[in-house]
Amino acid sequence: MEKLEKIKEAWNRWSDTDFAKYRSDERIAKLIANPESAFHHTTYDMLREMMPDLRGKRVCVPSSGDNHAVFAFHLMGANVTSVDISERQLENGASIARKHGWGIEFICDDTMALSKIPSGEYDLVYTSNGVHVWIHDLGSMYRNIARILKPEGHYLMYDVHPFTRPFGDRTDVITVVKPYDAIGPFGEIPTYAWRMQDFMNALISSGLNMKRVEEMYAEYNTY
Repeated sequence: MEKLEKIKEAWNRWSDTDFAKYRSDERIAKLIANPESAFHHTTYDMLREMMPDLRGKRVCVPSSGDNHAVFAFHLMGANVTSVDISERQLENGASIARKHGWGIEFICDDTMALSKIPSGEYDLVYTSNGVHVWIHDLGSMYRNIARILKPEGHYLMYDVHPFTRPFGDRTDVITVVKPYDAIGPFGEIPTYAWRMQDFMNALISSGLNMKRVEEMYAEYNTY
């Protein structure tokens, strides 16, 4: 619980500072004009392949963060539930939704438990980049994602490739700053550097059936 409290406190603080830029009128207007811009284009292709028509579908976005994916799913016609451990992230997201008259459900909950989310009710669960670094129990996260999905539901995830984790930020000199198999936790606000085997083994043991994996080139410099 102490780990989660540190993460929650940090994100409540960052929501009004570092991450305020993601709620600018310009960014939200771009999202309204082009909802698919919330997704990497390969991820969007996979989404359309598994669910060509989102109208009326129930979608849950755990660790919803800036809520861009949440807004995009709503604009595509889905009934969306945004879940995050940070109250401020949810409050700021809900403020944008109210401003635009978007009927989106916002729930404060831990992605590893989803204790406030009923079982077997969602057509799609989606997690985006930057989620897994905050998760200390992948198995619990995936088991609860499987639990809240309908029998024929889908889970789609997109995140930073573990290959990048050992390396420093400089591109002129390549340096290894940690071994690939050093998972963590790292730092005062605990983060984790999961490997491909950690993702795969946790997914396989969760009850989810893995259908497709794509490894995409980093087309912009953050991820």
